Amino acid sequence: MISQRSNARPISGLARIGGQPIALTAAALCLILAGGIAITAWRVYTGHSPETDRAVAVRALQARTAQASEQLVEKTKGLEQTQQESIDQLQVVQDQLQTVRRILASQQADTKRLSEQVTGLAEAIDGLRQSFASAQTADPAPSPSTRNRSVRTRARVAYKRSKSRS
Repeated sequence: MISQRSNARPISGLARIGGQPIALTAAALCLILAGGIAITAWRVYTGHSPETDRAVAVRALQARTAQASEQLVEKTKGLEQTQQESIDQLQVVQDQLQTVRRILASQQADTKRLSEQVTGLAEAIDGLRQSFASAQTADPAPSPSTRNRSVRTRARVAYKRSKSRS
C-alpha cells in the first residue's frame, strides 16, 4: 500500500480557538459586559453603591471638620479673653505694688526723720540733765521759780537746736 503522508496534524482545542482571534475577542467582550451588567443590576436591586457611601463619608468628615474648627475658634476666643483679663489683673497688681512702694518709702523717710528728732531730743535732755546737775553743784539752793525758768530756757534752746538740724 502506498502510504500517504499528509501535512495535516491533529488539531487540538486551543489551536482551534487561537485560530479565530475575532471570536475569542468577542467572547471576552461578552463576558466583561455580562459582569458589568450583573454588578449594575446588583447595585440597583440592593440600593447599595460604594460611590454614595464615599460621598456620605466625605460629607460627614467635612461636617466634623467644620465643627472642630468652630470649637477651636471659640476656645481661642475664650483663651484670648482670659489672657486679657489676666493682663489687666497683673497691671492692677503692679499699680498697687508701686503705690505700696511709694507709701513704704514715705514711711521710711518719716521714720528716719522722727528717729533723728528723737535722737536730738535725747541729746537735749542729756544736756539739760548735765546743766541741771552742774547748776545744783554750783548753786546749793536756788529758789524754785528761778530754777524752773532756767530749765525752760534751756529746753527752748535745745529744741531750737534740734529743729535747726532737721
